[in-house]
Formats: sequence, structure tokens, C-alpha cells
Amino acid sequence: MYVLAVNGSPRKNWNTDILLHKTLEGAASQGAATEIIHLYDLNFKGCVSCFACKLKDGKSYGTCAYQDDLTPVLKKIENADAVILGSPIYFGNVTGEMRSFMERTAFPYLVYDKNYSSLFKRKIPVGFIYTMNVNESRLKEMEYDRILKKTELVFARTFGASEALFATDTYQFDNYARYVVTAFNEADKNKRRTEHFPEDCKNAFEMGVRFATTAL
Repeated sequence: MYVLAVNGSPRKNWNTDILLHKTLEGAASQGAATEIIHLYDLNFKGCVSCFACKLKDGKSYGTCAYQDDLTPVLKKIENADAVILGSPIYFGNVTGEMRSFMERTAFPYLVYDKNYSSLFKRKIPVGFIYTMNVNESRLKEMEYDRILKKTELVFARTFGASEALFATDTYQFDNYARYVVTAFNEADKNKRRTEHFPEDCKNAFEMGVRFATTAL
């Protein structure tokens, strides 16, 4: 059992990264081998629309032909038994690096037939962990869950299944006084961090356990 986490945040040892490590701890507790990839450490592009992955009898049919730092990561996904993607929410969606990664990961397996079937050879679960500054009511008001669900459905169709974890109203800074952030109250953010983020960590751990024990 091999569980791969992909961090789409530029910040290490912060909200998204912490939750991804919790999922891997959960998977490891069930005996899984685990690994985390930090996208901001890599030099790569999104899909360049070369369509080599769709070329009849092409040597790259069903795989991404573009070669860069993402190429070995895509190979790891081929061998993973579960994948967990984590990203903060920027302007209502995942980071640019995560979006580029998603394009390169899913599109080569997509078949342009009537059923939009998948060339991925196995069924594996894909987890999505989203961290965001907004609270739960604002999340609903901005329809982040509905917007993000579209990509989750694509990945479920491509790889087998998906589920999501939302961590809301997250703590952004070590010292709020250093920044122009009058919309937020540091004491409230601290309280949320102390009282609720441990529950987010618990839920992430349980996702890892679940993925390691109920792989498709």
C-alpha cells in the first residue's frame, strides 16, 4: 500500500501541509508507505495542449508527453494506491500550481469517447483537502464547495472515487499585528486555531486511515 500526498501550498509546516501530513500519519498507522510532494519545489507547467496523449497509435497515448519536474510525480501516481491533494483556496479555487498539476494528472487519462471514459488502469481513491481563511457560512455563500465539486467529480470519474475535507477560518499569520488585516480579529483566529484545528487534524488522520484500509 502506497499513499501519495501532493501539497499545492507554497507554505510548508502550515495549515495545508500539516493536514496532509496528518493524512499520511493515518495511512502509515495502517502499514502504508507514504510520501509527500511539494509542488512549489518543482519547476513545471500546466497542460500545453499538445494532444500527444490523444494521438492515435502515438507513443505517449494515455500519458503526458511533456517533460519537466512533474514527469516523475505523474509516474508515482500510476503506482499509488491512494492520492491526497491539498491546497489553500486563492480567489475561490485551488492554487495555480495545484490547478496545473490537476490538468497534467487527469487529462491524459481522459478518453474523448461518448462516455468520457478513463485510461487509468486501476481504481484508487483521491482525497481533497482545502484550507481557507473564510468561515463555513462564507464558504457556502461564495459557493466554494459547489465550484470545487466539479473537479472532484472529474477525478472520481478518472481514478475511481473522491472525498473532500474543508478546513475553514484558518490561522494565517504568526503575528497579525504585522499585517493590514483589519477584517479579522487575532484573538478569534487564535481561539479557532486552538479549538477547531485539532478536529481538522483528526479528520485528516481518519481520512488517511480510511484510504489505507478501504482502497478500491
